[in-house]
Amino acid sequence: MSSNTSVRPIRLGMVGGGNDAFIGGVHRIAARLDNQFELVAGALSSSSEKAKASAEALGLDSTRSYANFEAMAQAESQREDGIEAVSIVTPNHVHFDAAKPFLECGIHVICDKPLTATMEQAAQMEKAVQSSDSLFVLTHNYTGYPMIRQARSMIAEGAIGKVRIVQAEYPQDWLTSPLEKEGLKQAEWRTDPARSGAGGSVGDIGTHAYNLACFVTGLEGEALLADLQSFGDGRVLDDNANVLLRFDGGARGMLWCSQVAPGNDNGLKLRVYGDNGSFEWSQEDPNYLWCTVHGQPKQLIRRASAGFHPSAEGSSRIPAGHPEGYLEGFANIYKDTADAIRAMQSGTARDDAMGLLPGLSQGLSGMNFIDACVRSSKDNASWVALK
Repeated sequence: MSSNTSVRPIRLGMVGGGNDAFIGGVHRIAARLDNQFELVAGALSSSSEKAKASAEALGLDSTRSYANFEAMAQAESQREDGIEAVSIVTPNHVHFDAAKPFLECGIHVICDKPLTATMEQAAQMEKAVQSSDSLFVLTHNYTGYPMIRQARSMIAEGAIGKVRIVQAEYPQDWLTSPLEKEGLKQAEWRTDPARSGAGGSVGDIGTHAYNLACFVTGLEGEALLADLQSFGDGRVLDDNANVLLRFDGGARGMLWCSQVAPGNDNGLKLRVYGDNGSFEWSQEDPNYLWCTVHGQPKQLIRRASAGFHPSAEGSSRIPAGHPEGYLEGFANIYKDTADAIRAMQSGTARDDAMGLLPGLSQGLSGMNFIDACVRSSKDNASWVALK
């Protein structure tokens, strides 16, 4: 069930996400799926020629295609019809520099994860967000899946008892070959510490798995022990990681992320075990949630079917049996953001969709996770505190 589409779409800008960028297109689809946003401006590339070509391809007014994000923030903030929100879809090292001028101009920011490339930038981002009246959203898009929100609600209600064990895994295989040496842009920046940050696979996909584990269980990590590897020839950043986790309340966890695991496309999975039951979910089969109560048969809960939790209904758009997935889950982050922005514009109490929207705190948690993983692995896999 989508949001009310009778209201005027929120005017949206974008930094990055030009013609040769994958995630920019995903953001644009997600933003317009519920007719809540309209893309009207952009600084779509660090190359002025590419930015212009990308703007033309998207049908943007040429006067609202900018050579850089600073000029865009200043110009748009002075227009009566200027953008109200901006999507930051650049490599990690640009996140803070791009977000800062928009936050200072009172423009809401929707930023890709991880929060930044370095802990120093993360601290600067924290100050910038706290000094601004603007909304800051981090696109941990997997939290938008209906069955993930279902599991979160059921665990909070005690459906499987007290959480004891959390297992998260996120294997891919796309970096099994040295694509960064073959001119693939997405591989080049993700394996470059100057642009990606200190973490490779732990920053790119490990943060998603860790965020999902915390989101669903309601737990926070206390400490971790990590073993990071770089299997790719000459590759500096990790492409595989094994992490042991200790959560508050005594729960224990295991996290594996890899981008060199042949046979895996996007194998994000989560298993949560309580003292009276368990949940299992797979991103590649996202409309199903397996639930087991100890001593009873394993039960399959299907999206929009019997047993579908009321808290997840607003995150589902189509009837049962029609698959919903990655784009729709991503769109739920944008839909919830639109609701929060409109609440702020109307002067009502800010509603972050019952705490579902990922933001600064989740971004800082992800940065602490990356930093702790890198430090733990360098110190012969010693335990490192997360708080």
